[in-house]
Amino acid sequence: MSAKVCQATAEHSGLHKFFSAVFYAGSSFLITVVNKTVLTSYRFPSYMCLGIGQMIITVVVLYAAKKTNTVQFQDFDRRIPLKIFPLPLLYVGNHITGLASTKKLSLPMFTVLRKFTILMTMILEVYILRKTFQKRLVYSVVAIVFGAMVAASSDLAFDVEAYTFILLNDAFTAASSVYTKKKLGIDGLGKYGILFYNALIIVSPTLLASAFTGDLHKAVAFEDWVKATFIICFLMSCFMGFVLMYSIVLCSYYNSALTTTVVGAIKNVAVAYIGIFVGGDYLFSWTNFLGLSICMSGGLVYSYFTFNTKSSGGNTEGAQELKIPITEDSTGKQSAC
Repeated sequence: MSAKVCQATAEHSGLHKFFSAVFYAGSSFLITVVNKTVLTSYRFPSYMCLGIGQMIITVVVLYAAKKTNTVQFQDFDRRIPLKIFPLPLLYVGNHITGLASTKKLSLPMFTVLRKFTILMTMILEVYILRKTFQKRLVYSVVAIVFGAMVAASSDLAFDVEAYTFILLNDAFTAASSVYTKKKLGIDGLGKYGILFYNALIIVSPTLLASAFTGDLHKAVAFEDWVKATFIICFLMSCFMGFVLMYSIVLCSYYNSALTTTVVGAIKNVAVAYIGIFVGGDYLFSWTNFLGLSICMSGGLVYSYFTFNTKSSGGNTEGAQELKIPITEDSTGKQSAC
């Protein structure tokens, strides 16, 4: 299975890799802004219910697409949950912690602390996919993390709960990205099957959890449901949740898990600096701004090395990717990609 994934990655054209990365970056930027509007500007009380709305839209859109033969993926059977495990758990964890941290953190600090996802992805790829990385990429990651720590150390709005949520979100995102890449090689599921069954399996337990904790009651009792502007923003957030998850799977399909994370870092460069001037919840300090700049500079250097290798390597880059991951096939033997 892993050999098929690696071979497919090598055969993808540079345009597919580039445009899937741009699509992911744009989707990630837009949903961050929309979620911030719903949860902060309108003070919607339930990030869990917002996540449920995104899952429902994902199921409805993909089911309709399957019925009209727009997309194809395997019909449900009792082996499906085992095939995609642990992706559903990582999916809901990424959704809930991401929305919670968006609500509780300022936009610039949210994007700074998200940089730890890169380090976590590298670590997971080393242990799960048996990948190795060039020293210059490792040094760039160290710079990113160092800058994030400097920026976070002077956060005047420090919140233990918010920082806990964002670091959990980093871990869920990294694990989800690595396992998505691994599961894309499963016959019959593909990009759309992974998206559909992730949302389908987890939406009911999440709905029950929100009802049990009282989160659902808060959402239903929210007074701004009568405002058309809020309803539009809520529906946009739900739809963008589907678009974001699709863009992540698409980017992971055409690129590596680490490349997907790097694209997120590129997006964060724009989001962080825009958030300083837009949003009104950034508390300026020179130490914070210095750390932010170090973090963003490290992200740009890291991105340059990554995409420069891809653009200049051509087919050679694909051959290098084939040799990096070492995973176990269905017989339990190791296979090198």
